Amino acid sequence: MFSKLNNNFLITKIMSLKQREFFQHRYGPWAVVTGASSGIGRAIAVELAANGLRLVLVARRTGELEQIAKDLTAWHGLETRVLAADLASDDGVATVEAGTKDLEVGLLVAAAGFGTAGSFLESKLEDELAMLDVNCRAVMQLSRHFGNRLAQRGRGGMILFGSLVGYQGTPRAAHYAATKAYVQTLAEALHVELAPQGVDVLCSAPGPVQSGFGTRARMQMGAAAKPETIARATLNALGKKMTVTPGALAKFLTWSLMTAPRGLRVRIMGQIMGGMTKHLKAKE
Repeated sequence: MFSKLNNNFLITKIMSLKQREFFQHRYGPWAVVTGASSGIGRAIAVELAANGLRLVLVARRTGELEQIAKDLTAWHGLETRVLAADLASDDGVATVEAGTKDLEVGLLVAAAGFGTAGSFLESKLEDELAMLDVNCRAVMQLSRHFGNRLAQRGRGGMILFGSLVGYQGTPRAAHYAATKAYVQTLAEALHVELAPQGVDVLCSAPGPVQSGFGTRARMQMGAAAKPETIARATLNALGKKMTVTPGALAKFLTWSLMTAPRGLRVRIMGQIMGGMTKHLKAKE
């Protein structure tokens, strides 16, 4: 019995090493992760480091990025590079492009993004425009830039982040849902368009996640998935699927709404979002 268990352990370890080597060959040696200072971006950076990829960590908060880079280097002995960039601006996107020009990048993880919630008519225009820039314009620019580089290389991957709310209109998160619908359709098209050139494109569309996202969006979320759960499920789907819906709640809601007419789905999602933002209604 001991010998059998020991052999199974060795077989599992060998398979794990082979998967790690494959991952490094196809998506390494460098990965660019935006939104790496917290939440899903940070969790994915940790997973990629464990798989042996060198990391370019991008976010606005330099101090937090430098600490994460220091920790990952200490844990895994890998190279990291920190780029402080506000992706709501053209300068921020240019910083990422220039700061990775000398690196062989095999993977882009566009995890930076934020949301707003509540009445669309009562929202601040500057917040909505900044969200449009970060969630859509920057994702498009980075996808085009790194997509060209990966296609010329003949292998690599891109992970773009949609959301469960992007599958239909979502009242009280109207514009945020629209930005995620944009990412969803972009990723789906690029998945097919870039496949012949050796580039794997995945859209990850999670539901509520335990991160700073909810606080910034002023949402009160009950059941929410851990960023680590989202990160692992997303990376496991890369190269295998067009879209992944990580997290138990996201899977349940997607399955339960799948056969409902689109208009009904919009109303149901409006009720769900209404529950998350009911504390805002008194202020509007």
